[in-house]
Parts: sequence; C-alpha cells; structure tokens
Amino acid sequence: MSDYKPTLNLPATKFAMKANLSNREGEFLKKWQDDDLYAQVRAHNQGKPKFVLHDGPPYANGDIHIGHAVNKVLKDIIVKSKSLSGFDAPYVPGWDCHGLPIELNVEKKKGKVGVKIDANTFRAECRKYADTQVAKQKVDFQRLGILADWNNPYLTKDFQYEADIVRALGKIVENGHVTKGYKPVHWCTECGSALAEAEVEYKDKKSDAIDVKFKIIDDSIFKVDKSVSVVIWTTTPWTLPANEAVALHPELSYVLADTGDEYLLLAQDLAEAALSRYELEANILSEVYLGDELEGLQVQHPFYDKQVPIVLGDHVTTDAGTGAVHTAPAHGQEDFVVGKQYDLPVNCPVDGRGVFFEDTELLAGQFIFKANASVIEILENANTLVKHDPLVHSYPHCWRHKTPVIFRATPQWFVSMQDNGLRDAVNTEIPKVDWIPDWGKKRIELMVGNRPDWCISRQRFWGVPITLFTHKQTDELHPNTKELFVSVSAMIEENGIEAWFETDIKDLLGADADDYEKATDTLDVWFDSGVSHFAVLKAREDLADVADLYLEGSDQHRGWFQSSLISSVAINGKVPYKQVLTHGFTVDKDGKKMSKSLGNVMSPQKVINNLGADILRLWIASTDYTGEMTVSDEILKRSADSYRRIRNTVRFMLANTSGFNPAQHTITTTDMLDLDRWIVAKTADLQVQILEAYNQYNFHHAIQLILNFCSNDLGGFYLDVIKDRQYTTQENSRARRSAQTALNHILEAMVKWLSPVLSYTAEEVWQSMPSEKISSIFLTEWYTQLASNYDNTAIEVARNISPFIRKQMEGMRNDKIIGSSLDAEVDLYCDEQVYNALSQLGDELRFVFITSYAKIHPLSEKTNTCIEAGEGVFIEVSKSSHEKCVRCWHHRADVGQHAEHEELCTRCVENIAGDGEQRNYA
Repeated sequence: MSDYKPTLNLPATKFAMKANLSNREGEFLKKWQDDDLYAQVRAHNQGKPKFVLHDGPPYANGDIHIGHAVNKVLKDIIVKSKSLSGFDAPYVPGWDCHGLPIELNVEKKKGKVGVKIDANTFRAECRKYADTQVAKQKVDFQRLGILADWNNPYLTKDFQYEADIVRALGKIVENGHVTKGYKPVHWCTECGSALAEAEVEYKDKKSDAIDVKFKIIDDSIFKVDKSVSVVIWTTTPWTLPANEAVALHPELSYVLADTGDEYLLLAQDLAEAALSRYELEANILSEVYLGDELEGLQVQHPFYDKQVPIVLGDHVTTDAGTGAVHTAPAHGQEDFVVGKQYDLPVNCPVDGRGVFFEDTELLAGQFIFKANASVIEILENANTLVKHDPLVHSYPHCWRHKTPVIFRATPQWFVSMQDNGLRDAVNTEIPKVDWIPDWGKKRIELMVGNRPDWCISRQRFWGVPITLFTHKQTDELHPNTKELFVSVSAMIEENGIEAWFETDIKDLLGADADDYEKATDTLDVWFDSGVSHFAVLKAREDLADVADLYLEGSDQHRGWFQSSLISSVAINGKVPYKQVLTHGFTVDKDGKKMSKSLGNVMSPQKVINNLGADILRLWIASTDYTGEMTVSDEILKRSADSYRRIRNTVRFMLANTSGFNPAQHTITTTDMLDLDRWIVAKTADLQVQILEAYNQYNFHHAIQLILNFCSNDLGGFYLDVIKDRQYTTQENSRARRSAQTALNHILEAMVKWLSPVLSYTAEEVWQSMPSEKISSIFLTEWYTQLASNYDNTAIEVARNISPFIRKQMEGMRNDKIIGSSLDAEVDLYCDEQVYNALSQLGDELRFVFITSYAKIHPLSEKTNTCIEAGEGVFIEVSKSSHEKCVRCWHHRADVGQHAEHEELCTRCVENIAGDGEQRNYA
C-alpha cells in the first residue's frame, strides 16, 4: 500500500467495521428465522437439479463442542455453495436420540429401572430428556449460521422414525441377514450391555501377562522319560476358568525344552526367547514336531479337575508368547471360531457386571479384573505358573465409560456378514463411491474385510426393540414374521416404541403365544442412525434415496459410514451415498486431542460470544480439514486478522460505490479504463478458480485465493491506484464511473464467494450494496457478468515493476528526501518489448505507479545510477522539482498557470471548472 491519502472525505456508507460482530450476527439470525429464509431458498431453487447432503446425526446429549461446529459448518458451506451453483440443495438436520448416555443421565435423576422407577415411565423420562438436549443443541447450531430445515429435523425418537427402524430391520430379516447366536461380543461391565465395534476405542492398559503349563496326559508321542507340558501365554488370567482347549498352528514347528524336572513344549522360533524370559537354563531337544501331529492330545487344565484337547488354528502366530494359545470360546472371537470347528463348549462363567457366577469353582463372586490376582495365586499353588510379568499394551475400552471391556459370550442378535454373502456384496459396492480423501476407500475396505458379524442387540431400556418372536424349543422365528413386522411397525408409528413393550404377546400372536418368546433386547443405536437412508432419505419426498454426499469425522469409517453402508446393502443391495467426505479431529496448539480431562477444550459458544460466528467459520474454512485441525486463541486471532483484511477491503469498495446506481451509471466494458478492465478480467479468472475449489470441497484454497486477492490485487495495488480518480475526478466522469463499475462487478462476485463461509458478513454486505437487491444473498447464484479474455500485458508489466519503485521510494522516505509517493518521479529504461507494453498506458502509467511523473526511455539511455527492476527494465526514482497541487497532491509543471486557481494543476482545474479531464480508454 502506498502512503497516498485522499483530500476529500470518504462517501458515506451504512456498512462500517464495528466491534459488535456477535450482536450484528444475532440480528441477522433473527431476521432469517422470522422470514423463514430456508423455506424461501427451497422455493427459489425448486425444479433445479437436486444435491442432497445427508446429515449424520449428533447424539442428543450435552453441549455442542468444537468438533460439532467443524462438522456442521463444513456441511453448511457445501450446501450454500451448491445452491449458488444452481442446485436445489435441501439440508435436513438430525439427532440420534436413543441409547445409553441418555439412560445414564435419566438414571442419575430418577433412579434405576426396577428400583425407583418402572420401565415405561423411565422411557418417557428419556424422551423428555432427549427433547431438552435437541432444543439446546439446535440453538447453538443455528447461532453458527447454519441454514437448515430446523423446523422439521429428523429425530430417531420420533414415532415415524422408530417405526421405520423396525421396518428396516424387517427388510434385513427378510433378506436373510439376521441371525441369533451365543457368541462372544465386546461387553462393557459398566454399561451392562454388548457394544458395537464403533463403540470401542483402544488405549494402553497394564495387564498381568502370564505363562502357564498345561500338562500333556498321553505324552507317548514324544518318547521321553519325563512329563511334558505345553506352555501358553495370556494377558487375561481371569479367562482361564473358561478354558476349553490349547491351540497350536498346524504348520509351526514345536520343540521340547528339558528343564531338568520336565519338558516344556514351545514353538521352535520362540523357545530361546521364552526360556530367557523364564530365566531357565534348558537343553532344547533336536526332535521337531509339527502342530498338526499333536492335534487331539489331551492336556490337564492348570487348576481345574478336567482335561481339554489340543486343537489347531491359523490365528496362532510367533509374534509373541509361546506359539500355543489358551482357548476360551466364551471370551474371544478367534477362540469362538476355533471352538465352533471342534464343537467345544462355550462356557461363560461371568455375569453382565463382570462378576463370576456363584457356581464358579475357586472364584465365585469375584470381579474379573480383581480376580486376576486370585488366579495367579491359584496357579502358583498348583505349580503351573511359569512366569508372571506386568505388560502395558493396547486394549479395548468402552468409549463412554473409558473402562476396559471384555469379550463375553451371550445370546445376541447379529447381522451376519458371511451367511448370506453380505460382506462380498458390500465389498462390491465400495468402489462405486467417491471417497474423499481417497485413502478412505482403503480404510473402509479393511474395516469391512476384518469386521465380525454386527451385534445389533443391546440389553437396555431406551431403544428401539428387536421386534422378533422365537420358538421356545427350536429358537426359530415365527412363520408370520414378515406380517408381524407390518403390524408392529404400524403400532409403533402411532404410539412409539412403548407400544411394543406394553403390548401382551397374546395380542400379537394369539394362540401361538404359549410357544413363542417375545424379544426383550433393543437395537444398537448405530443401527438407528445407520438406517437413516431408509427412514429419512427414502421417506422424504424432497430428498433422494441415495445421497450425493455423507460428511463426517474420520472415526465414522468405523461408525456411521459403515453402519449406513452395511444396512443399505442389506436392505437395497446398493450404497446409500455417492461421495463420502472425511474431516479430521480438532487438536490444541500442541497437537493433543481436545478433552475435558486435559482442560484444553475450546468452546464454540465462547468463541462466538467473543469473536463472532463468522470468525469461527473462517478458521474452519481456512484449515485443511483432511488432517488434524489445530485451534488455539492465537490461531483464532489470525483468523480475526484475515477477517478484518477481507472486511476492510469490502468496506473500501462499498464506500467508493456510494452514489453509484448500477442501473444508471454502469458503463460498458469497452468504455472502461484499461486498469479497470484488467481488474474485472482478473476477478473473472479468479472466480473460475474459486468456484472449482468450492466444487472440489477445497475450501481452504478458496479462502486463500480470496485473501490473496484482497491483499495483493486489490489492497496492494488496484484500490490504491484508483483513489486518485475517485477523489479528484468529476462525480459523473467516465474515469470515476469506470472505477465504480469495476468495483461493483467485484463486489457482486466477491460477496457471493464469501457467503458460504462468512454468511452473516456477506448478508450485511449484500444489504449495503448500491442497487436494488433480492431480499437475501442466499436467494442468488454466482455472479455471471464478469468480462474476461482481456489482454492485460501492459498492466501486468507495470505491476511487476511497481514493487521495485516502491522499495526505492521507501529508502528515500527514510532518508527524508520525500514524504508522499507523489513527491517522486520515476524514469524507466526498458527494452523494446517492455517499452512497447508500457507505452500503451500513456499518462496512465503515473497513476499506476502513484507518482507525479512516469517517463519511459529506451534501455540504451540508462545511466549508471539506475536500479534494475526486472528483466529488461531499469528505474531511477527522484524527487520532483515541480510544485504540488493542493487538490490532488501531484507535483506538476502546470501548477500555478491558471490565474483563478493558482495552487491547482491543469487536470484539477479541468475537473472543478471545466468539462472534466480526459483519460486514456481502451
């Protein structure tokens, strides 16, 4: 920016930079709500091509956090930019309303079911609690400037939605994907319920790692004179009461280690490391045994009076341990699979609270993790403990309670990934989706490929029931299951899930009631949200059964992206989305994930109150959301600085279009000055890049382009240059109207570039612009009146030289040679190409450089005092010897030549007393 200062006051404008951004935003929000702006936008876009972004429902519990803000603002930016691009882009927000967190909060206030409150009253209280949470979160989301169908959101607790969940389940049952089984599942002893994969997180845990001997009963195969024991290694001593086998790998080599008193059977590749860990000196015999040679051998349980077999399994590795795996089918997924192959008992001695049943020998009534010490003591007394070492390792934890979870076999309902080819069908659909970033495709493929059957049943009260009836003897589903789903879902649609729990089985099955059991489990809440493609997208006429876009955090590859994908393929045989966009988590300035326990949480409410929602939105849009998103007070301060740069640029343009009526004063492109045509063409070229960035969801690039435009092309050059014209030429002169026309074009384009991100500010600008406008900027599309394809070589050449001139003037200013840049003159010595380009500008060149004179000379005339200013250009800047015009501040030779205006230059005299100066037009 130069130091040039206008001699006239800025024209008045109602748009001014104020400190009360937060208050002004509130005023606009109220107007949007009073006018039902969302409905206006939908009506305005009716009949246009549809773009549906489907909202993943946040959980209706607690205040929104910075992650919520990131997610909702990114969605809002996309929806608004798509509307500007000519799409009908509805946005229906939703909430997940069933499940444990709500139950726990109601329990705190009302007590546990069956103790202080009955189940039906409890569910009613859960419904009320969810309502209060939705209402509170909705206010905060609206305050962020999110334009959505807030009057008609989808709530998984709505009777219609609950009924559609049941209908979705019915279709998955009908398609043969639902099974019932006694299988080990992730179980939280705090929740007292099974957990889905997405409800489990891994973090470090200190465990008791032990090596235990299982004595081989018939060791004749080894032809040795001492007893042989196979050694297992485990980090869950408490599961030993449920042991039903020892697993070896069929193709691994095993050897005997002679310890003096006995032989230990170990995997050959692990034998030396294991003996070293045991601090035993032993002779390893040369004889080698393959695992499949030892299949079927009976071994003695280490402390119970029973024998179990050696079995074979491909899950046994030499990564750690001994090459032999303790197998408890009730407490491990791989153990269960192997146990099924060998028809092993699935013995689960642990109840839902993690306590051993009263008939559990030696350990009755003990909590499992506390029982580890008892198990170790029992092993020591039985002389079967080889080694005990604490181990810190990654272990699954409940994402709500942050407590370790266990594998526990219980009767559960599953969506089978294998029985009816669901996994293969899902894998076929994954490549049909555009995953953004592209690593999302590999991530979801790995997760679907490795995941076990989906356990969809929960042992809770506040949830949608699994509305199935099974035969008491055969466990088979009722033959009229399909018809029952129709009648039960209609019943729930009228009265909610309470209808299922309150209705007697006889009213549903009649004479069959005595032979069947009514399921009491509720559905996994991931099923609730996962079938939103069925309950929302397909159910609402203004949406589409396949969404154009799902957008959530990267953890949702394990959660909503996956539950939606699996349920959609299970119901419809196809994916529910065309694109899946992933954003990262918010972290503090040190890269730590934000959490209340660390005290590093950044409250969006506080940011909005202190800085305004637009500054929070600008930070979100300016950040590369594909990775971790760092936020801190300092980063938000930088966003506020960027906001001021944009806002002040807009302020200047608004101020300088005051009194400009586009309908009356706009001049044609061919009548505009070269500089003005250049900036409009520059704006047109930039708009192509910005719109492409929006289209590619590359918002931080769009913002960077806008900021660079404000700082460099506008604030650092064009706006500085046109000040002279704006303040010295006649009000209705072509020179001034040319600049105002250009400014109006830029404003019309820029305010729309900004509106998806700086929604409140853009609306304020829109209302302040110098023409009759449609009531809201969100009822418009991108600006299309930008003339491009202009040969701007001369301006670009001059602009490239300008920084060298300014640098020279800065030195002269520091040396007190000049004050204002208009105190200087510049001589340019150029090669033929540059000379010809600059000559096209004529006397306009001095205005471009903001100097009193700018003279061009052939390069051959340069002197030794010239400074190089780019290829083929040398400059010499000097103090002007001419008098200064008191009106325009230019030093000109003709100052004082007019008797009536002795202190003015000829140009100013012409502007105030004549027909106005003539400028070089294209």
